[in-house]
Amino acid sequence: GQSTTSEWNLFCADDYKVGLVQSAFFIGCAIGAGVFGSLSDSFLGRKGALGFVCALNAFFGFLTAFSPNYWIYFLLRTLTGVSCGGVGLSAFVLATEPVGPSKRGAVGMSAFYFFSAGIVILSGLAYLSPSWRHLYVITAAPSALYCLLVLPFLSESPRWYLVQGRTDDALQVLKSIAIKNGNSIPASVTLITDEQSSDSNGQQVLQLDSESLPSSLSSVNQPASGTLLDVFKASNTRLRLIIMVFIWFACAVVYYGISLNVVNLGTNLYASVFFNAIAEAPAFAITALLLGKFGRRLMLVLAMVLSGLCCFIGAFIASDVNNISKTSGNLVALNIDEKLTPFTAWNSHWLTKFTLSTQNNVSILRSFNLACGVFGIFAMAGTYNLLYIYTAELFPTIVRNAALGLASQAAQVGAVLAPMVVILGRLQPSFPFGLFCLASVLGGLLALKLPETLHRPMYETLEGMHRAEAAAMQRGAEEEEEE
Repeated sequence: GQSTTSEWNLFCADDYKVGLVQSAFFIGCAIGAGVFGSLSDSFLGRKGALGFVCALNAFFGFLTAFSPNYWIYFLLRTLTGVSCGGVGLSAFVLATEPVGPSKRGAVGMSAFYFFSAGIVILSGLAYLSPSWRHLYVITAAPSALYCLLVLPFLSESPRWYLVQGRTDDALQVLKSIAIKNGNSIPASVTLITDEQSSDSNGQQVLQLDSESLPSSLSSVNQPASGTLLDVFKASNTRLRLIIMVFIWFACAVVYYGISLNVVNLGTNLYASVFFNAIAEAPAFAITALLLGKFGRRLMLVLAMVLSGLCCFIGAFIASDVNNISKTSGNLVALNIDEKLTPFTAWNSHWLTKFTLSTQNNVSILRSFNLACGVFGIFAMAGTYNLLYIYTAELFPTIVRNAALGLASQAAQVGAVLAPMVVILGRLQPSFPFGLFCLASVLGGLLALKLPETLHRPMYETLEGMHRAEAAAMQRGAEEEEEE
């Protein structure tokens, strides 16, 4: 169908505008991730933030379809990016916060099956749509339908209620969940945060990751407080946030870079997008299965190194394709300049066979390069989704969405730079894959400095998390001394 490129003649001197609007969208995503991440931790809550950004997403997406010129289109795509930046964060945290440690990995990974399914469907819709305007109307509809048909039946996160001091609301949500699961919570039970557990004076306490249900507790309704500045004040949380910010940045550069780099591979664009999207589904399933066995940190390291290896091979193949194409082109140009003599006639016959053979070799190498990209996407898709789970577990409820928002902002910066890397690939085809390899491997090595969170509770406050981790380190040191 008709594209924005053909409608507004974005060729030659104006071809930079294609990449510019892509970058503007990701800049909008970065802004939205920061703004709605903080709002989700504060007065809006997870459900309120999700509803707001879905409504904005539908509104701006629908308006985009009626853009009269490029610059209005540019503005609306930026605003759509702002709304999109908050959708994933709020939805993921709302889905995983009520889930206990044993099931959190599987639940967190399952949320992303719909993301890859959406990309597969999008490639088909793009192929069938008569124009880009029809496509934007179609893609704006799911957000509107979600607000009307799904959101009213969702409950707010009980963890957010708890840190806001609304313990009765939190307990009501948990009782509703228990009833749907065929269980019950005693009427005398209330909730406290991990920060308040040390002040229970010997009473039994019920925390959201607890396995048991005590029968007598005091009521606590004091809201907790905390910001990203508090995260940076402590050396352990500061280091893990800095590392996660870089890993999210590197992951986005590689993930979006490989996806966009299909234009430089010389393969069918729709088929390439389709295969990249198909590769994500098994990545989610395999990562979900292995998360509970090998843990978050090891899976993150292995996935990023695997993606780096695929990109390393892809860089060499891209270089070979470029060299073979140049050699073939030079020989053809030389033959055209020669006069037709018996010798040059034989040479022309030989050159025709050589050119056909070269074209076959180039086609094979391009297919291998596409395969490297598909396997790179496979590994990085698992990494991207694992990062949501890992980051959410590394930080307490009071700053969880803000930390995810900051990390997501770094990812959006990487997504902004990804189209630029792809453009440079037109000058040096091996450069994109080479850079993706470096970013993947470096991110994997830095992940070794992060703590493991497998089977550990999600904390509610920074103070409670610091106290629990310090106690765990002390127990570990005592066990080492006994051995």
